[in-house]
Amino acid sequence: MSTSAPFRVALSGAFQTGAGEPVFPMFDLGPLGDDPNVEFCYVPGVDGRMTGESLEDFDALVLLLETFDAGSIPASDRLSLVARFGVGFDTVDVSACTAAGIAVGITPNGVRRPVAVAILTFILTLAGRLMVKDRLVRGGPETFALRSDHMGSGLIGKTLGSIGLGNIGAEVFRVAAPLGMRFIAHDPYIDPAVAREVGVELTDLETVFRESDFLTLNVPLSDETRHLANAERLKLMKPSAYLINTSRGPVVDPAALALALESGIIAGAGLDVFEPEPPAADDPLLQMENVILTPHALCWTDQCFAGIGAQDLEHVFAVKHGETPLALANPEVTDEPAFQAKLANYRARFGAQST
Repeated sequence: MSTSAPFRVALSGAFQTGAGEPVFPMFDLGPLGDDPNVEFCYVPGVDGRMTGESLEDFDALVLLLETFDAGSIPASDRLSLVARFGVGFDTVDVSACTAAGIAVGITPNGVRRPVAVAILTFILTLAGRLMVKDRLVRGGPETFALRSDHMGSGLIGKTLGSIGLGNIGAEVFRVAAPLGMRFIAHDPYIDPAVAREVGVELTDLETVFRESDFLTLNVPLSDETRHLANAERLKLMKPSAYLINTSRGPVVDPAALALALESGIIAGAGLDVFEPEPPAADDPLLQMENVILTPHALCWTDQCFAGIGAQDLEHVFAVKHGETPLALANPEVTDEPAFQAKLANYRARFGAQST
């Protein structure tokens, strides 16, 4: 690469409407335009997948909806960063990126509070039976009179459980702190100091399913977590309990959940994610009144997307100045000579970031 070449950033085509307008105008691209050593443009995928040929001349990619697999890696060896717009990275072949010396950035700072608030929204809505009570009013005087048949559930002394106590799981307990609930969680990978900081009792997986009145799933999708909430574990839950999933749809076995809801094994659920996504028109969950469904967008706010975009640009500028981004799905990439060589090249060309 020429030392005079600009640092080139690709934004995946899903960031743009068909009319060429930004899908998320709150994602402030101003910092890219303000840097005279940066060029950026939108690069469309092909059939929902980024291609290596289209990324040959780029140093970084900010990725929205498209898939990035081993075939998406350009032969030029120039690409150094794939910055995911969010924290999920199941659409990225992380191992292939690591082997090619490409960092995969994620945005925990941008989603931490918005997703935790979305989970709290589900808890309060389910506890208060908000959706049913809304329908009682809309149905006129006859259904209005049925309000005493739909008593909500108080939260003081109830148990809030989480599978996962990472970035979002811990934040859920922080925002729920004023509610007077008991907190339990299962996370075999977490530092116990985190649990102490948020007032959470760590316990085994089955106990969290068995004792939670509101159970929220806060884990990435992996072979280990696929269908983690299966028929066997759902049967452990209280018939008065609610399941909340804002992580990834396949963390829950949808057939087992539908049966649990239909048969009264659990009281209800709040789902922001599905398997498949979007759900099929004949999915039985769509017909159930004890389920609240949102289209993988409950946390979508102007502040959420502004925060996600800001952290992605932090990753971009870190790499441009030869630094390792702070939030990586593949921190092991820092041990790869190819990645370190790229960072050294950028440091030589662009120098350190000004503080």
